[in-house]
Amino acid sequence: MNKLNAVITGIGAYVPDDVLTNEDICKMVDTTDEWIVTRVGIKERRILLDRNLGMSYMAVHAVNRLIRKTGIDPESVDGLICATSTGDYPFPPTSSIIAHQTGCRNAFAFDVQGACAGFVYGLETAANYIRLGRYKRIIFVAGDKMTAITDYTDRSTCPLFGDGCGAVLLEPTTEPYGVIDTILKTNGEGFPYLHMKAGGSARVASHETVDNREHTVYQEGKAVFKRAVSDMADVASEIVARNGLVKDDIDWIVPHQANLRIIDAAARRLEVDAGKVMVNIQRYGNTSSATIPLCLWEWEDRLRKGDNLILAAFGAGFTWGANYVKWGYDGAKA
Repeated sequence: MNKLNAVITGIGAYVPDDVLTNEDICKMVDTTDEWIVTRVGIKERRILLDRNLGMSYMAVHAVNRLIRKTGIDPESVDGLICATSTGDYPFPPTSSIIAHQTGCRNAFAFDVQGACAGFVYGLETAANYIRLGRYKRIIFVAGDKMTAITDYTDRSTCPLFGDGCGAVLLEPTTEPYGVIDTILKTNGEGFPYLHMKAGGSARVASHETVDNREHTVYQEGKAVFKRAVSDMADVASEIVARNGLVKDDIDWIVPHQANLRIIDAAARRLEVDAGKVMVNIQRYGNTSSATIPLCLWEWEDRLRKGDNLILAAFGAGFTWGANYVKWGYDGAKA
C-alpha cells in the first residue's frame, strides 16, 4: 500500500475589522510609534472589541470560509482540532463550540495548547490522524483573542498583541506533498519568563488576583527574546538539514510573528532572501497561534504546488518547533 501523507488542501482565516494603531497605544501608556516599530516591527493590530465574543467567534468565521472555499460538506469532516491559549471557557473545549456552529456534526473535537507554537504542534497532531488511514478530513483551526489577556497599563506587553484566527483542511494523499517532517521541542525552565500568573488550578481567580492584574500576559522580554532568536533559528536549521535541503530549495519561510528582529535573525541563519520570508507583523501584531495560518492565508495566491515551506514558531513553556511542508496546490484567493 502506498504511504499516506496529510496535505493541506485549503485555508481560511478571519481578523476583526477594528484596528488598534500605535497612536492609540500611545494614548494608553508612555511609549511612541518609533519605539514600537523599532523594537518589534508592529504598526497596528486587529482587535475583537465585543467583550461578549470569544475566540470561537473568529474561528467559526475562519472555518466557514474554509468550508465555502473548498466546497466540502461539513458533515464529511472527521475531526476538528483547535489550538488556542484563549478558549471561550475553561471547559468545554472551544473546538466543540466551533464544530457545532459550523455544522461539523460528525467530527470529534478537542483543543491543544502550545501557546505561540500552537500551530506547529497542532499541525503535526492533525496530520497524524490522516496518516493513520482512518480519517479523510481533519480541520485544524488556530487562533487567539490575545486582547482578552493583555494588560493595557503595561507598556512592555500591550503593544505586542492582536486578535485573529486561521484554519486549514488536511486530507490524505499518496503524492509526495503535505506535512513532510516536524520537529517539536519543550523546555519547562522557561516558565518564569512567560506565563499567566493566575486563573488556573494552581492559583484560582480571586479578588486579589484580579486586583493585581494576574490574569494577563506576564513576560520578561529580554530572556524570551534571547531564547526565541536562538531556538527558532536552530529548529528551522535542524529541519532543513534533516531533510537534505539547501537554501535554494526553500521557497518560503513562515515564521511566527512575534518580533521582526527574531524573524530577521532566523532568515539570516538560513541564508534565505528576505523576499522568501512571510512577514505581516506590521499589520496584525502577535496573534499567538494564529500568526502562521494568517501568513499562509495572505500568501495563498502566491503558493504553488510543490513549494517547500519551513514553518517555525516559539512560545511560552518554552515550546518551539518547525514543520517542513510541501505545498499541495496552486493557490488562489476566494
